[in-house]
Amino acid sequence: MQTVSAAPMPIPGHIDPVPVARAITPRADGRVDLVGLSKTELREALAAAGLEPKQAKLRAKQIWHWIYNRGATDFSVMTDIAKAQHPWLTERFVIGRPQVVEAQVSSDGTRKWLLRSDDGQDFEMVFIPDADRGTLCVSSQVGCTLNCTFCHTGTMKLVRNLTAGEIVGQVMLARDGLGEWPSQPEGRMLTNIVMMGMGEPLYNFENVRDALSVVMDGDGLALSKRRITLSTSGVVPMMARAGAEIGVNLAVSLHAVTKPVRDEIVPLNRKYGIEELLQACADYPGANNARRITFEYVMLKDKNDSDDDARELVRLLRHYKLPAKVNLIPFNPWPGANYECSTPERIRSFSNIVFEAGISAPVRTPRGRDIDAACGQLKTAAERKSRAQMDREAAAAEG
Repeated sequence: MQTVSAAPMPIPGHIDPVPVARAITPRADGRVDLVGLSKTELREALAAAGLEPKQAKLRAKQIWHWIYNRGATDFSVMTDIAKAQHPWLTERFVIGRPQVVEAQVSSDGTRKWLLRSDDGQDFEMVFIPDADRGTLCVSSQVGCTLNCTFCHTGTMKLVRNLTAGEIVGQVMLARDGLGEWPSQPEGRMLTNIVMMGMGEPLYNFENVRDALSVVMDGDGLALSKRRITLSTSGVVPMMARAGAEIGVNLAVSLHAVTKPVRDEIVPLNRKYGIEELLQACADYPGANNARRITFEYVMLKDKNDSDDDARELVRLLRHYKLPAKVNLIPFNPWPGANYECSTPERIRSFSNIVFEAGISAPVRTPRGRDIDAACGQLKTAAERKSRAQMDREAAAAEG
């Protein structure tokens, strides 16, 4: 496995904080993980392994149902597939799940999982239960490189992108933990997904798109696109593609309304400025008053929380005629952070100004703070090891 290169991704602009993600190491056992494959890819994988086309098509349909409707993780439970074929499938394929390293439950019911990939990389996901919904916060990368200064995850280095299977696997794992198999459209605890975990989803576009395609498939996990929200810090060139090819709700990590402040706390602003970002929001396919764009705004004391900031936010949203909702997020502290949370009075004043302009501006109730699961707090505590170090440890274990 290569170490992270310092070479920038081929996206035009004078500043690009994103290095090339490390390549994904194939499974040591050589098996193909079927989770995250499209129906066509699943059929092609079976055919490439030696099944005749008609049988590959039938088996793909059966296996798809067992994976996404029954939650199966082993071929031996697939009763409509001949027992004699189970060992053949097991030898060549796996129905993967991330390994659970640690699971924590907050005093408010929020759950956080520290997960590990097959190649030993750690990432996190969070489930937030409410009275009328249950939202899973899903990660798209191991680490992050956007360096947003208020965000704990942003202090990590990017290791690699998560595969489509690892993204879907988070949803599967959550449903395992919630006991939501067989799949059914009504009565689910897990009703919504937000791509707001570790990483910038639009810097892992293809894998996020392919994963959400499986999640939204009516024969798959069958979550409506209206119940899925993708959050971006403002990767402008990819926003139109996200709207056209994924079509889920859009959330934008805005957090400031002036160039100097946003340059500081969201460095990507130096590449794609506020005006360019808001124009991309105005052009986002499918955005309307029924499907408003959510603007995330973390409240930082004496940084971005003045009445003038609130009035400028209103002006910008009106200028670009944006169907908008503003989520005001009290800053969640973490060790070493250089910011403090705005006072409740200041947050209330900011919210009132935006509300009085006819724009919804609720204050988000912090969830999972006691287990570092709140917004901006996700960061795995696991030690990052070099590939050489892991190889040495593996050789020592074998010897």
